[in-house]
Amino acid sequence: MSGETNQQILSELMAAQQAGEPVALATIIRARGSVPRQSGAKMLIYNDGRISGTIGGGEMESRVIEEAQACINDGQTRIVPYSLVDPQRGDPGLCGGDVEVYLEPYAPPATVLVIGCGHVGKAVGALAHSLGYRVLVNDDRAEMASPENIPQADVYLPGDIEDVLAQLNIHNNTYIAVLTRNVLLDRQILPKLANSDAPYIGVIGSRRRWQETKKLLSEDGLSDSKIQRFHSPIGLELNAESPEEIAVSIMAEIIMVRRGGTGERMGGPGS
Repeated sequence: MSGETNQQILSELMAAQQAGEPVALATIIRARGSVPRQSGAKMLIYNDGRISGTIGGGEMESRVIEEAQACINDGQTRIVPYSLVDPQRGDPGLCGGDVEVYLEPYAPPATVLVIGCGHVGKAVGALAHSLGYRVLVNDDRAEMASPENIPQADVYLPGDIEDVLAQLNIHNNTYIAVLTRNVLLDRQILPKLANSDAPYIGVIGSRRRWQETKKLLSEDGLSDSKIQRFHSPIGLELNAESPEEIAVSIMAEIIMVRRGGTGERMGGPGS
């Protein structure tokens, strides 16, 4: 039964990764004496405290859930020992044994959300996929957010952005490229992204277009601090021309933000 339970837990772990939901996996790696579960028992913990499986229940399990939530937040693995001997001294039980629990966080996969699937959106989707990102694509034109147009995407989200965002988990490992065809769409879409957890929201267009977009967003009541969240013109300055070159510029900026780079040249002539 334990093997079947562990298999189910691992299946749920993979499903959480696909859904972009952070989780932690708790595994008993050492058990000695009288304990409720033996080595190899697993439990999956979600960030909101939900669990799948059990490592024994009771106070020990409650402490593991709290420690797992901290593990999810800081991204660090840890081994946590528990004695189950004397509750008077703070032990989480009195079975008589002790266990060590290995906690392993699983962050959501790095994801690129492409909003606007024209020539540049298509190129960004293809390049992001080749770089190992999970790729989500949205366009209000259903035929554009489709496998026929962007075969490399993982998830296709045609339709109005408000409906799409209602079914998405935009997490702190989601990078958004807003590659729409006009200012009016930006005016509609950007306020709906301003409160998301995305660390990067880039917006395509010239400096003149962005000035007009900022003016309209401000008139609509979006605060300056929220407007400052958007990066526009999108990408690093490469003098890029073709959609594929522009995609390189955009993904270079996303990589820079994700990895903490500077975007500067690493060497000059003769170096």
